[in-house]
Amino acid sequence: MNANRSCLPALLLLPLVSLLTLLATLFAVTLGHQLAYRGRIFPTVRVGEIDLSGLTPAEAAARLQTAYDYPHSARFTLRDGEKTWTFSPYELGILFDPARAALQAYQVGRRGGVFQRLSEQWRARRNGIVLPLELTFDQRIAALKLEEIAAQVNRPTIEASLQIDGVDVVVRQGQVGRHLNVPAMLTILQTYAQAMTAAEIPLVIEEDPPVILDAEAQAEVARRILSAPLTLTLPGAGEDGPGPWLLPRETLASMLEIKRIKTADGEAYQVLLSEKKLSDFLAQIAPGLERPPENARFIFNDDTRQLELIRPAQDGQALDIPATIAAINQALLAGEHEVALDMEYSSPQVGDEATAESLGITELVSSHTTYFYGSDPARRQNIRTAAGRFHGLLVPPGAVFSMAEVLGDVSLDTGYAEAWIIFGDRTIKGVGGGVCQVSTTLFRTVFFGGYPIVERYPHAYRVYYYEQTYGGGHDSRMAGLDATVYVPVVDFKFKNDTPYWLLMETYVGNNSLTWKFYSTSDGRTVEWHTTGLVDEQDPPEPRYIENPDLAPGEIRQVDWAVAGGSVTVTRTVYRDGQVIDEDVIQTHYVPWRAVCEYGPGTEGMPPKDPDPDHPCRPDS
Repeated sequence: MNANRSCLPALLLLPLVSLLTLLATLFAVTLGHQLAYRGRIFPTVRVGEIDLSGLTPAEAAARLQTAYDYPHSARFTLRDGEKTWTFSPYELGILFDPARAALQAYQVGRRGGVFQRLSEQWRARRNGIVLPLELTFDQRIAALKLEEIAAQVNRPTIEASLQIDGVDVVVRQGQVGRHLNVPAMLTILQTYAQAMTAAEIPLVIEEDPPVILDAEAQAEVARRILSAPLTLTLPGAGEDGPGPWLLPRETLASMLEIKRIKTADGEAYQVLLSEKKLSDFLAQIAPGLERPPENARFIFNDDTRQLELIRPAQDGQALDIPATIAAINQALLAGEHEVALDMEYSSPQVGDEATAESLGITELVSSHTTYFYGSDPARRQNIRTAAGRFHGLLVPPGAVFSMAEVLGDVSLDTGYAEAWIIFGDRTIKGVGGGVCQVSTTLFRTVFFGGYPIVERYPHAYRVYYYEQTYGGGHDSRMAGLDATVYVPVVDFKFKNDTPYWLLMETYVGNNSLTWKFYSTSDGRTVEWHTTGLVDEQDPPEPRYIENPDLAPGEIRQVDWAVAGGSVTVTRTVYRDGQVIDEDVIQTHYVPWRAVCEYGPGTEGMPPKDPDPDHPCRPDS
């Protein structure tokens, strides 16, 4: 019993002693292992495929340097077509640091705490540890090399251009640009470096095409446009008609417009004559080509009560500028250099086939005659010319008629002569003297016909022509019933306020002008009254002017004395016993002096005591 008790402590100590012995053995083995590999790489540690067990870091670096000479021995060939550039990985910044790799291998089992170190050493001994072979890639070095290559292979993008020099067409073809994609090349080099392989690598080139590469087709269009002058013609123009109009090549060149336009494939040049410049040119000739539509002209046959055609209707025409521009550019594109102007035509309201019944013309509704005894040939010519403008003319129902609009240009070119006219405070020679005989006759035909007067201006002073009667007599009641027209400033207008067309006829005799209105009477009648000339003012003293263009002794009277005063004329228009219009026409005439011109040295001029009836008679 006691013996067993004495053995019990020994048995209890046996495991403890065994454990301590084991620990001591492990410690001794570990310590021996540490001492054995002091300053050396632990066993079964590799970098890549190279076993570095038991080597010092320096020995390991040397072995790695020998085993892995890829950065210096390998070659990269970069190719662009027939051109090549060869570099070692080292020259492109691909490097291997054997000392660093050896140091990383040496640190296996020597990092962290005791247990981490022992664990890593045990794992290395049991399974081995393989460290990856790490290359460094300094892309800055490779990028510099690639930029040197880029300077040789890159090409700028050039847009095709088209210009006009004088009448010559200058074209420069475009160029497709190209540039080396450096980032893409760096990625490719890194991939090969990681695999530690050499390679021939095509350069990654990206093309930069211009928006317009080829302008030759449009250059040919421009050459075709400028190959000859452009001739514009008016359709139907005879030998005496307007045109043709010639635009020299130099003018076409100045009008040529080169624009970039969008197309299905991108952009292209468009070569045309400038719409604005063409429009400006056409706008200059358009007024000379414009012709308003003109109704047919008739006279009314009092016997048959039918219309007789005296002048056919005429279509109106106007230059269609946008259509002409389009036609010009279309023709030039087709190589044609003679183009007809595009005209717009409009029909008149009344054609040649119109009848009295269709226009509502059945009878004479108003007529008046004025006289011009004593008029010189020039004045008579002007009366005949102006009156002829209105013969056979039709006024639409409801229309306001402008005398100045029908008269148009009063000039030597339109058939008028120089005769006496009132200008300012003088009566002088001027083109168209006598036209106011025509305007006064029309005014009175309107007045006595009962038509509304829209616009009327009197003369500055009384003109006795307008108060003459048949045979050369005088009717003072006609004072205040004159009208002057001076195109385009002073006009006479009236309104045809009936539902019927109004036909005018004018007849010029030796000393008379008769104006007739044919239409259908609506039963209107006219009642009128005049105050006659009141508040009369004597004419001023005569004026005497020495005229160096006259010979000595030559005397010429250029103005005649007329008393001034005021006249009020009233008119009441009735229809069916009802007043439909009332007018008060007030006219003030200024007193007018006699004016006498005489040649230098004319005896008795100016007279000291002028004869009121013969103010230009010299003293005897």
